[in-house]
Amino acid sequence: MESSKTFPALPFAALLFGGMAIGFAGILMRLSDVNPIASAFWRMALAAPLLWAWAFAVRGQDRAAKLRTDFTAALALAGLYFAGDMGMWHLSLHYTTVSNATLLSNFAPVFIALWMWFAHRARFARVFILGMVIALGGAVLLVAPNAAGEQHAGSTKLLGDSLGLASAVFYAAYQLAIKDARSQYSTARLMAWSTTITALALLPFALGAPGAFWPTQASGWLPLIALALLAQIGGQTVIAYAFAHLPASLSSVSLLIQPLTATIAAWLIFQEAIGPLQMLGAVLLLWGIYLSKRGS
Repeated sequence: MESSKTFPALPFAALLFGGMAIGFAGILMRLSDVNPIASAFWRMALAAPLLWAWAFAVRGQDRAAKLRTDFTAALALAGLYFAGDMGMWHLSLHYTTVSNATLLSNFAPVFIALWMWFAHRARFARVFILGMVIALGGAVLLVAPNAAGEQHAGSTKLLGDSLGLASAVFYAAYQLAIKDARSQYSTARLMAWSTTITALALLPFALGAPGAFWPTQASGWLPLIALALLAQIGGQTVIAYAFAHLPASLSSVSLLIQPLTATIAAWLIFQEAIGPLQMLGAVLLLWGIYLSKRGS
């Protein structure tokens, strides 16, 4: 375990901030009047020009720091994995409950830990494993009360749950790809490329999905712009920066702050009640993240 003097506190704080920013994505999607996959596409498409402007502005600094400025497969993989995550998760919503889809998509830490153990024979401290289990248990308690009021056809629920779990696999792969590529590229160039590729991969599905692709009125662009600025630039970009300084396993567990943020945001914006079980889940989730930090 690293000492408190050497632990990268700023990247860890940035990671938590990014996770909280992404936690608002579901709320903003609910406020938009386009189909769910279209909202994911516009999140990428509206963020990409700003990210490319940033990437061009710092290209001189990239060269001075001897960071890559060319295109490689690592950039493509990051974008495709993220497109797979978003596409699978939005598709799962058509077949299972929102609660199940949200919960299963947050199992990425388990897949990252399994991959690190299988591919790199990584050994994890017992404190880290305990923290991960507690954090996941807290996430279950956060989401479980909402599932009681949700109904869905049993014949398609298994398919939806499978898609939700598959989205966690893609999100785990995305996090590992970002972690690997961040050592070669600046945050600006990495996010510009990966966001653009994600948008291109989502476009045909957004056009073919049921529901509107374009906002029906001018005000409909506001939640989409907020998605681009808050979730993609303020969330994923900050997370990409943090990944350069933190272990992938700790980063993934810490991103479980997302369902907690979504729960609090839904309470503030939509007056969705937070019961005692969810409060306990919030405490356990935060405690689990703290233990995982100590064990990293």
